[in-house]
Amino acid sequence: MTAAGRPDLSGKTLLMPDMTPTGSRLLVAALRAFGVNAVVMPTMNGLSLGKELTSGKECFPCQVTLGDVLHYLGEEKKRLGDSFSAADYVYFMPEAGGPCRFGMYNTLHRIVLDRFREFRDTAIVTLSTDDGYDSSAIFPRKSAGPFRKLAFTAMILADILDRIAWRTRPYETIPGSVDACLTDALDAMSREMVTSGASLDFGPLDRLAGETAQKAARLMDRTLPRRPRVGIVGEIYLRSHPGSNQDLIRRLEALGGEVVNASLAEWFNFVTHLNRRESAESFQACLKDLDIPGLAAAATFRLVSRLTMDWQVKRQHAVYQRVLPHLDIAADHDVAHLETLLDDERLYSFAIGTEAGISIAGALAYAADAFDGVVNVFPFTCMPSTICSAILKPLLLKQGVPYLDSPHDGSNQPSRDITLRTFMHQVARRAALRHRGGSREKTCPRGPTA
Repeated sequence: MTAAGRPDLSGKTLLMPDMTPTGSRLLVAALRAFGVNAVVMPTMNGLSLGKELTSGKECFPCQVTLGDVLHYLGEEKKRLGDSFSAADYVYFMPEAGGPCRFGMYNTLHRIVLDRFREFRDTAIVTLSTDDGYDSSAIFPRKSAGPFRKLAFTAMILADILDRIAWRTRPYETIPGSVDACLTDALDAMSREMVTSGASLDFGPLDRLAGETAQKAARLMDRTLPRRPRVGIVGEIYLRSHPGSNQDLIRRLEALGGEVVNASLAEWFNFVTHLNRRESAESFQACLKDLDIPGLAAAATFRLVSRLTMDWQVKRQHAVYQRVLPHLDIAADHDVAHLETLLDDERLYSFAIGTEAGISIAGALAYAADAFDGVVNVFPFTCMPSTICSAILKPLLLKQGVPYLDSPHDGSNQPSRDITLRTFMHQVARRAALRHRGGSREKTCPRGPTA
């Protein structure tokens, strides 16, 4: 530990869970830009070990990530032999406040790592939603702010690459050409981020985003008709991790859909929005109690949250503007607008916390934007997503929008294929009737559950 209480990362390897094929690698590049030797761990190889060392009551991502870090450290021990030292590694596992079990992942992982004598010295570093992922837990104050800006830009670029893939891959002239194009783009962005990211000169990265959109657009067969669009909401790890959701996006594409997943940046914006909300409430409470020190602290946090949100929205807009002239990728949801969707109908409140709020509102936003189906992806027994399901099923049924619950716990579901086929049949039927001007009320029987 440093004198400031931060884990000492000098000379150590930071282990990043592979939550998303694009986002995790760009986040590692951002860390490397600031001098951290970070790597993305292979994923799903240690799942059986993760399940063996948990009770089954945990969220599925907890088991996946636990298995990933144990498997990685085990392989490093085999590779290095007597020269292996667990103290040379630092495991990165963020957390969230509120009732979601995600807030306890790093605690459980610490308990399990301590059970292995050879892994006890591996530190765990975490960032929390409670302070808007304040990076001072990793970096000195002078570097924490710039790193957070670069990390947020990494998430935007990951969203951009994913959206380019989802918009073009279903229409590619040569199978595999879009994936190859985006692999090259990811490598180029990672290299550029390591080289120039710490300077916060985003011009080269934004330019690469625009060039990638232009290249991918040329790979499309423009004579093909537009497919029905399916929007994905749900728990951020499950919906972003192809191994955990059984490659859901590609499966829906294979069945004739064009898919858009909720973005990574949406979650960051949601966290910042909640912090701004909570700081305003804290300010009013301190004002009522005449708590001067509390009032000053709340006012400062309120100002910082507002400036942070303004910068994030501006940064996101700048990147999208480099891409949209070349390719009509899906726009991201505005978090403040999502909150109005809930408030207007008194469906849910952001004050409750968890990602249920943005999942419910995000699904309604998809429906308003003429998407032809919505999938809610989540760990089996996930409380926020179960709330989403209870609210969204009747609402979307009333609007005639096919809806699918897709819970996951790592087991193979015998009925999964027929469930997805049935759902996509409903999606295609709704799209056809919508294009003919048919009644939406008659297009959607009660949706299946994956």
